[in-house]
Amino acid sequence: MTWDRKASIAGPASSEDAVFAALKITDTECRQCGTLIAGLNGRYACPLCGWVNHHSQGHSGLPTTQDDLDYPARRKSRRSRP
Repeated sequence: MTWDRKASIAGPASSEDAVFAALKITDTECRQCGTLIAGLNGRYACPLCGWVNHHSQGHSGLPTTQDDLDYPARRKSRRSRP
């Protein structure tokens, strides 16, 4: 059995690349204080006054928990050492 280093590296990186390709930095004025703020895919939070737009106002749907790279079910179980 041989180990293909490139194949093991390409697996996780390709899924991360797809996630990062879907992210787009957008900007707008805060609806409460007028400060220019930036967000991801139309979701904003103002650091000055605390205003946050509703998650449904974003440009795309939110990912599911299974799409999250840190989702507990995706972690490989480790065997305990004797």
